[in-house]
Amino acid sequence: MTTGWLDRTRRPSAGRVLAVVSVVPVLVLAGWLLAGLPLLLLGWFRPLVAVPLGLAAVALLCRYGLRRLPETVEATAWQVTGVVAAALASGIFNGLLHGEQLIVRRDPATYAQYGVWLARHGSLPIPSQEWAFGGTDPALHFDSVGFYASGGAVVPQFMPGAPMLHAVGAWLGDVAGLLLVPPVLGAAAVLVLAGVVARLAGARWALLAAPAFAVCLPILYTSRTTFSEIPSLVLLFGGLALLYDAEARLRSRAVGAGHPPPMSSGEGAARAGAALAGLVFGLAVLVRIDGLRDVLPVLVYAGLLIALSRVGDRDGGRLGVPLLGGLVAGAGLGLAAAYLLSRPYLDYLSDSVVPLLAICGAVGILTVVATALAPRLAAPLRRVAGVRRLPEIAAGLVALVAAAFAARPWLETVVRHPVTSDDQVTAEFIKGVQRINRLPLDGSRLYYENSAHWVIWYIGLPAALLGTLAAVVLTRRLVRGTAPGWLLPLAVIGWTTVTTLYRPGITPDHPWAARRLVPVVIPGLILLAVWGLRWTRDRARRSGYGQGARRGLAAAGAVLLLVPPVITSGGTAFSPVDRGELSAVETMCAALPPRASVLVVERVTAARFTQVVRGVCGLPAARLTIYRSDIPRSADVARLAARVRAAGRTPVLLAAESRQLSGYGTPVHIMNLRTRQDDRSLVDAPNGTWSLAADVWMTVPRANIDT
Repeated sequence: MTTGWLDRTRRPSAGRVLAVVSVVPVLVLAGWLLAGLPLLLLGWFRPLVAVPLGLAAVALLCRYGLRRLPETVEATAWQVTGVVAAALASGIFNGLLHGEQLIVRRDPATYAQYGVWLARHGSLPIPSQEWAFGGTDPALHFDSVGFYASGGAVVPQFMPGAPMLHAVGAWLGDVAGLLLVPPVLGAAAVLVLAGVVARLAGARWALLAAPAFAVCLPILYTSRTTFSEIPSLVLLFGGLALLYDAEARLRSRAVGAGHPPPMSSGEGAARAGAALAGLVFGLAVLVRIDGLRDVLPVLVYAGLLIALSRVGDRDGGRLGVPLLGGLVAGAGLGLAAAYLLSRPYLDYLSDSVVPLLAICGAVGILTVVATALAPRLAAPLRRVAGVRRLPEIAAGLVALVAAAFAARPWLETVVRHPVTSDDQVTAEFIKGVQRINRLPLDGSRLYYENSAHWVIWYIGLPAALLGTLAAVVLTRRLVRGTAPGWLLPLAVIGWTTVTTLYRPGITPDHPWAARRLVPVVIPGLILLAVWGLRWTRDRARRSGYGQGARRGLAAAGAVLLLVPPVITSGGTAFSPVDRGELSAVETMCAALPPRASVLVVERVTAARFTQVVRGVCGLPAARLTIYRSDIPRSADVARLAARVRAAGRTPVLLAAESRQLSGYGTPVHIMNLRTRQDDRSLVDAPNGTWSLAADVWMTVPRANIDT
């Protein structure tokens, strides 16, 4: 047996090549995150330190992730070529049409500004630089949209995982390079999903799944700008692929005298692979705090493997313990990063994070108890498993849940009555979108009852039906004990799909809300859909249909899986958004004096540009207390301008309109951006873009402002 994935005595098979290239992206991401997080915590996240340490971590993970890799995939050269071509086409297409969201309006710009700061400074939190304004002042504020004021500094919203990835692009090509990282991650996601499909359904179906996935509008959307959903997808499905390979190593470990030795080298590689899979799953928490929910089935599965070892299945214990250890280590790193680097974000999400942590704790306790009591529970569980028609009952429940989601719009109207100020802002936003969409005005509507229909918009009704059929059939087989390899994939897909569709937890305009479907729901249903198509073809063969009929059925199914998402995506796929923001921001930065201390004196400009000035322009920035007139008191402006001058710097005022600055000096128009932004559709798939205007005016205030 070879000591690595490459047998030096012969060329690697096409299937082995596909197995390797589909897990290398996740090993690269995991290695980089493992190396980068300690450096970030120490304030040393800089290329001279991070790059060599990151490369070493990636090499180490590849050594153990690819070691003694058995033939987990059967593929032909043209199938591998097709999958790789689909990934490359995805990366190139999205790279050519990538977005440039740098002006902070929604999450992508927050992630981009977060990444810019890490690339240029390598540490957190962001200093508020009060000294540049003459010290603290009650009218002076350093927070803005996506950036919290905490402990005398500024803390970015969100988890640090995705910004650490985006920072690599900034090291290679400054802000323009950072904006090209999402297309690269999108191409990696195509490869990883194709690898999982090849393992569970076959390489010929991976050749179909790769383009069907790549053309879905939510995948295009999140592969063009700085979101966290795509790297989360890579980690979650990469974990499934790595665990599949670990189980395959265990099945094919060296055999002596017809029996596996006590601890073969193949078993050691399998245990290392399981630990690595658990680590990758856990690192999803470092990218998105919602990753805690997504990896809960992995915790239960690890407990199940350990429980099986206690009732006679030694192989279960061989993988269950390292899988659990890796999961705890990865998720622990994510939670530590959340507590140390993103605590204000956790406080903001406390209404959802605290229950999620409670659920995780309860599941963990139940898993430990069930594992400890496994020998006593074995007999009762065998009796339950022997219940007549149990497989059909379980399959029927899956079909019933799918039908309930499909019928939900006629059974429920999901609303949330505003309680907090954030709720009120969201309600006003929804009303504004309803007005433009010509819908009845009701800011309490969340439209979550349509969540299953969102999926149908994006992947098509045939894919949704085939995916549901596959879930029903596979559930029946699992209960019968004939498809053990599908237990964890189906659990992850089913759990996350049900919880996401029940409560998406996002403002419901599209394509914005579609991002919730990206990490698991869409790739999971495409995986199930192509397996369902394979099952349908095999069923036709067993029913006596000839080869020509089966090929026609497969071809028709492929068309039905590809055409609907292409039609939906066609309305926006060739329409880049936020173009020109990079040039506009660079022009604005060039117009600011080199020793400026920037005071933003208008509400919208403060929300959008405070961190842009601080991060991209590299100048101290703050906003002033804004009153009902949307401008600050003249006395505040005069006092702070004088304090800035006393600190030896140049006071600069920014606003959205010249009239807001005319009382302080001569306004200069330093940004005049006219571009396109995302559609905002509530009850239909998005099919176009909206206009976007952004103006910034600047003045250096007179020394004798009339207060």
